[in-house]
Amino acid sequence: MANTRTLTDLIENKTCLHVANRFRSTQLKESDHPLLEADCLKARESISQWPGYTKTPLFDLQGLARTVGVNNIWYKDEAPRFGLGSFKALGGAYAVSVLLMKNLSEQLGRNVTLEDLTCGKFKNETSSMVVCCATDGNHGRSVAWGAQRFNCRCIIYIHSEVSEGRKSAIEAYGAEVIRIDGNYDDSVRLAANEAAANGWTVVSDTSYPGYLEIPADVMRGYTVLADEIYDELESNQTPLPTHVFLQGGVGGFAAAITERVRARSDSPETKIVVAEPENAECIYQSIKAGEPVAVPGDLDTLMAGLACGEVSLVAFNTLLAEVDNVLVVSDDSAVACMRFLADGVNGDTPVVAGESAVAGLAGLIIAMENKDLTTQLGLDESSRVLIIGTEGATDPQVYRELVGRSAEEITA
Repeated sequence: MANTRTLTDLIENKTCLHVANRFRSTQLKESDHPLLEADCLKARESISQWPGYTKTPLFDLQGLARTVGVNNIWYKDEAPRFGLGSFKALGGAYAVSVLLMKNLSEQLGRNVTLEDLTCGKFKNETSSMVVCCATDGNHGRSVAWGAQRFNCRCIIYIHSEVSEGRKSAIEAYGAEVIRIDGNYDDSVRLAANEAAANGWTVVSDTSYPGYLEIPADVMRGYTVLADEIYDELESNQTPLPTHVFLQGGVGGFAAAITERVRARSDSPETKIVVAEPENAECIYQSIKAGEPVAVPGDLDTLMAGLACGEVSLVAFNTLLAEVDNVLVVSDDSAVACMRFLADGVNGDTPVVAGESAVAGLAGLIIAMENKDLTTQLGLDESSRVLIIGTEGATDPQVYRELVGRSAEEITA
């Protein structure tokens, strides 16, 4: 893998839809912004107290950077996060903890703490509470894990394209998993309807009219990983990223990281780019229009965790105000990037990245081969790029089929 051409030659479909955000704003945050500094720090203080908390690795992929033609590529590897395989462990479980503490405090007329939840002090009370959500896999696993950890019931809805491996992984945390016909957005609507009919509480990573606060808590959990990155770079006196490439999905992750990057960056010129798959490009269409736009159809993409047709309302305002560009990449580019990372380009540490972890990296590699995109994104040999690998091999069988080796073989 001697040069960028070699990398892109392995990507069959090099077309890449692109939109520059003409609605980008630098206005000050409103007091009701969902990602205010104090709320993000509160999430970090809570999550850092959970048993098993540790910072995930930040790899400096110099070999890949030289090959692509930039100065640095940092890769934040979320595969080890709490043993759940993805960054989602930070969001759903945190929202479950906040919900239970709030409900118990109101029910008991006293302040219920995280320690109270963790030690099972009110296990009898929480066991009668039910949380539910729709998921492509990783968010549902986090909600189920949080429900098990904090002693409440959990019901998860999955759509027709969610793999059996991901279904089993959710069930391993004691959740009841219900598969439906239809796509992700259909499962979101069904979960909301069933919760309303049965008195359950939805803990979703997407939001819609009348349902904003819990998804905001999910996003606040995600910000923890961004602060870990900037703490590490600053402690090593490393120049901070000039570019950050993020996966799309419903937008909660991208909005959460964008907000913390803007808060922690030493330059207002830091470019933030969101990448999402073909057939599920709701952020691209929404940023292009300046308002939420739903993408119809079956949302068919290999990048299962990004197969979302409707942008989260609570995330969209942040994306519209703070993201610079959105790219749309092909499934084959994601598979190629999974293999690049597994091989370890030019001496880099091999990394296990799932199919939903690499849209940002695919966008970077394709953009570096397109002079117009390179210019529009401000990319050159001096660029310092942050990529967040949002999942590992969350479905081991799918990973092996796509990469040709198991995750265990690569890490060994």
